Amino acid sequence: MQNFIFISPNFPTNYWQFCRELKNDGMNVLGIGDQPYDELKPELKDSLNEYYKVGSLENYDEVYRAVAFFAFKYGRIDWLESNNEYWLERDAALRTDFHITSGFQTEDMPRIKYKSKMKEYYKKAGIAVARYHMVDDFDGCKAFIKQVGYPVVVKPDNGVGASDTHRLASDEELKAFLDYKAANHPDVSYIMEEFVHAEVNSYDAIIDASGNPIFEAGNVSPMSIMDIVNNDDNSIYYIIKDLPEDTRAAGRAAVKSFGVKSRFVHFEFFRMTENQASMGKKGQIVALEVNMRPCGGFTPDMINFARSTNVYKIWADMIAFGGTDMPVGEHYYCPFAGRRDGKNFVYSHEQIMQKYQKNMKMVDRIPDALSGAMGNQMYVATFATREEMEQFYADVLAVTDGDAAAAQAELSQVLALGEPTTKALTPKPDLSPVVKPTTAVTKTPTRAVTKTGRRSRK
Repeated sequence: MQNFIFISPNFPTNYWQFCRELKNDGMNVLGIGDQPYDELKPELKDSLNEYYKVGSLENYDEVYRAVAFFAFKYGRIDWLESNNEYWLERDAALRTDFHITSGFQTEDMPRIKYKSKMKEYYKKAGIAVARYHMVDDFDGCKAFIKQVGYPVVVKPDNGVGASDTHRLASDEELKAFLDYKAANHPDVSYIMEEFVHAEVNSYDAIIDASGNPIFEAGNVSPMSIMDIVNNDDNSIYYIIKDLPEDTRAAGRAAVKSFGVKSRFVHFEFFRMTENQASMGKKGQIVALEVNMRPCGGFTPDMINFARSTNVYKIWADMIAFGGTDMPVGEHYYCPFAGRRDGKNFVYSHEQIMQKYQKNMKMVDRIPDALSGAMGNQMYVATFATREEMEQFYADVLAVTDGDAAAAQAELSQVLALGEPTTKALTPKPDLSPVVKPTTAVTKTPTRAVTKTGRRSRK
């Protein structure tokens, strides 16, 4: 029996499903986390053969001793993984120290964690990249900006998600950022990139031990996470019904260039929404960054809904057997809509649930720790056509404020690019709310929607 150590199996909360499928495949699943055992979800407890609680996952010595204990008790550790961006370097250090060769080692980290290092491997894959400059002083940054123009985007070279990302549009904002960096993060290395007018398209795949994909999907983020966080806006993204061929080709080329094996990956690309001489034409794929872990939050579950499958099982089968016989069924669009508290929405929660109850797959409040990027109230649904999905967004996000018309026009614009391999929709749907609010609405409890379970659910 192979021994698999899962670091932080309790977070994100849906990751117990990776453990369940590993155990179902005959693996000895050993968890290390900092949450008391009695507080773990019952489903997670049932999915682990043993759990070792540490005082803090940040304390390397504690986690090292936990791994050593498991190695002493169960023998050779075959796999060690967290599937979490935050712990990638920690995972690699533990693999290196314990000679676990089934995943990335410490020496592999620069090319998959540092945004500046990623560009070299994207170029080797034949994928265009945005020009960049490592932040130094005002004069150095200004020299770069003279080449690319404002705005520019600045973020930590080794960062997680959109955390600490800044859009600078003037010399005053540049000076303010440099003052902020000096006062708060003097030792952090930041990368400055030319601004790309684009939406984000992802390549989400499970890669086998030979570097070949055994499952592929993708999502589209019409609005940047940076803007959602900085503008306190609603959040929208969706699993695309069919992966565009250029996204598939770019993803596969990046997998080969970065040397990916035996992993669930989430690669992000820009799809340009206008021509930019330094990178190419509208619709072209441009590199953003690689993430050597599953797509975040509830996205694995959304992929399940969109593909009528179970990516948790596909991944576990890849680990245990090298491949999978898990079928992939009918394809759908699967949109996520995250409403921001404090906005005056046309339709109440109950009215949205009444209209879309047959489509809805997940409905819940979003934890405060994730609400900055995802909103406060989430809705996940499936639709057979893009028109139905767009109407769903129009209804869920419609507001009654004076700027409602502008908000609807902006929503229409960010959804307009669509898939590059499909023809323009004729006619385009009317992105104004379609059903009048009524007082006779049947209230649907939030939790009464499909939860994490099978049909390839979470």
